[in-house]
Amino acid sequence: MEVKRVEPGPGQESVWDYPRPPRAEPSSRHIQVLFNGTVIADTQRAWRVLEISHPPSYYIPLEDIQPGVLRPTPHTTFCEWKGRANYYTVVVGNKEAVNAAWYYPEPTADFEAIANYVALYPHLMESCLVDGEPVSRQAGSFYGGWITSDIVGPFKGEPGTLGW
Repeated sequence: MEVKRVEPGPGQESVWDYPRPPRAEPSSRHIQVLFNGTVIADTQRAWRVLEISHPPSYYIPLEDIQPGVLRPTPHTTFCEWKGRANYYTVVVGNKEAVNAAWYYPEPTADFEAIANYVALYPHLMESCLVDGEPVSRQAGSFYGGWITSDIVGPFKGEPGTLGW
């Protein structure tokens, strides 16, 4: 299947220039996450994971997430690159988002930098922001990529991308 890559403009990145296998890199961009009217995460010390065809997933240091909003769940998944992920339910007041956040307690050697950092699904949050810009979610319930105006695709998860 031939992919019709969108050419990036000035100041943009194409997900088709990202690596496979993926890599983690530090990001000093201002990352904020809101849920049920509350800023639950606010950092400029995130890591982002880049993988071909996927918008970045941002991993936030646990100490930059409001205490008490993350509740461990028994849910786990496995990534061939990063290892076993554990999940949290996000709870603020009377609202919760089940399995809305994930982390790697013991990631593979290439991803040790994101050990216990937390990623959140944008479609389960009220709002996720990168430098003040609201992100769009990556299509599909499995993917947690954050799409901003400086990232171009097409993106894995959109209709017709199953075979990528």
